[in-house]
Amino acid sequence: MGMYLNPGNNLFKRALNSKIYVDKSGLISYTNSILDTEQEFVCVSRPRRFGKSMAANMLAAYYSCGCNSKELFDNLKIKNCNTYEDNLNKYDTIYLNIPKFLDKTDDLRKLGNCIENILTEELKNYFTDYGIPETADLNTIISYVSSHSAYKNKGFIFIIDEWDCIFREAVENTGAQKKYLNFLRNIFKDNGDIKLVYMTGILPIKKYGSHSALNIFDEFSMTDPAMLAEYAGFTEEEVLELCEKYGSDFNEMQFWYNGYLFDEKLHIYNPESVVSALTRRKFRNYWTRTETYEALKIYIDMNFDGLKDSIIKMLGGSRAKISVNTFQNDMSAFASKDDVMTLLVHLGYLAYNCSTGEASIPNHEIQEEFITAVGSSGWDEVVKSIQLSDELLEATISLDNKTVARIIDEVHMNTVPVLQYNNENSLSCVITLAYYSARRDYILQRELPAGKGFADIAFIPRKNSGKPAMVIELKWDKTAKGAIYQIKNMLKL
Repeated sequence: MGMYLNPGNNLFKRALNSKIYVDKSGLISYTNSILDTEQEFVCVSRPRRFGKSMAANMLAAYYSCGCNSKELFDNLKIKNCNTYEDNLNKYDTIYLNIPKFLDKTDDLRKLGNCIENILTEELKNYFTDYGIPETADLNTIISYVSSHSAYKNKGFIFIIDEWDCIFREAVENTGAQKKYLNFLRNIFKDNGDIKLVYMTGILPIKKYGSHSALNIFDEFSMTDPAMLAEYAGFTEEEVLELCEKYGSDFNEMQFWYNGYLFDEKLHIYNPESVVSALTRRKFRNYWTRTETYEALKIYIDMNFDGLKDSIIKMLGGSRAKISVNTFQNDMSAFASKDDVMTLLVHLGYLAYNCSTGEASIPNHEIQEEFITAVGSSGWDEVVKSIQLSDELLEATISLDNKTVARIIDEVHMNTVPVLQYNNENSLSCVITLAYYSARRDYILQRELPAGKGFADIAFIPRKNSGKPAMVIELKWDKTAKGAIYQIKNMLKL
């Protein structure tokens, strides 16, 4: 085993040895199905702490020659795949963690050269009996080894973790970025000796103009996860099983960490936050261990038309329509609020529903990040509305209708013209934003089925909150008496 060639299975073994491990080995059945096909180039982009490196380590452990990983995988889901043993430890696997190369060169324009020099030296030392020419480059070495009569393995696999780090660390250095993309393209394009390339990153592949520099790759991202959606994080079924195993409150887990909906059925949770909540036995914001609110603040401070309006609506529990097609897959080339919001989807600050084309704030953990960010961004009207929410809840429970009316009206005026009263969805946003602090004690659910109809907003008390249940029925240009009648009739009171 080498540093980069066939690195072994120790990193994946650590994941299996951890107190909490969720089996994602089903991913291997997909990568097995595309080996040595036109679909063999895969780029998976996910936010930080969504299990990208674990998946890369798993693939390296499975495919790498020179180690016996059978005992690691025999109890996992992949064992039931009919190609399981055909490909287990059968490929020369090159594993690259790109951030580790950034410090090895003083000039990021030479990052590709640095990686190639290190790899060619290791390959030459490994295949010493193959008579590789001293001046051979990486492509030549791979071709030379693959065609040699002594070569017994199936070919080469590349696994590249955090492939996109140069686009995040050197945001404005487009010259270095282009050279790096060309380096990758020159290795992989039309190279029949490479049987699979699996890359992970936060950003999808960078576009220049209307074309992708690496158009040979199939991309699976937070805006289009396709058939790999279940491997983007923990599924709801997996989280429910973990909660039952560790005696944790599933409803609280939902409230804090659920919300990455790729469609109306598939719910994805942030693995890092779920594991932290289970191991520490405490529900709280664990996002700050990965990112700080300043990272979000940078982008919501961008004064693109409609951006602030969309964020206020999402803080109020609504969804915002966005177009993800103009985003250039970098962290500097923004032309509209859609570009900013699309980046926030890739960073994990927003969820994106592929079926409806809408973005939303996924859960309470991320909502706290937004509240902190807007609080330091001069959004005084939003901050004031949230500050009033404790008083509003107390007034509501105390049946102080005058105070309730006053605060609701003030919140409405603070958010004009974003949220209007003559639209039921906007009115729902006003109410949800006004009762922001109520989320500590209640689960707020819109359009809750109840008896003969739907409650516009239901306030369901959390366990041990001691608060009464509440139902809000929204009416425009109708009487309160009619709304009360509808609530009674709906609940059969």
